[in-house]
Amino acid sequence: MQAMQPLSGSEKRALKSRAQRLEASLKLGRQGMSPAFCQQLNQALEHQQLVKVRFVEFKDQKKTMAKELAEKTACHLVTMVGHVAVFYRPENESSASNQSAVDAGDPASASTQS
Repeated sequence: MQAMQPLSGSEKRALKSRAQRLEASLKLGRQGMSPAFCQQLNQALEHQQLVKVRFVEFKDQKKTMAKELAEKTACHLVTMVGHVAVFYRPENESSASNQSAVDAGDPASASTQS
């Protein structure tokens, strides 16, 4: 997996603005950063790109845990406000290019999408 480019200031501002309207879709509770929780976060990032996580437990460790979650799931930690962290993963470029080829009517890529 290639290294992610850091977010620019304007990108972070735009993501923070979008995140204000979101509800926390995941809650980090007693189980902590279990493999199942990391998998749920990965799935949420694949579908939504921008995900809020509420720290129900581990509130005193939230800053270090949020950074670890970002590393484990290969995403950006956009911001932390209170007990909520916002994570962002850009859309996978290869899947985006495959989708645009299908939209353009490319029969070679359309057969691989089925």
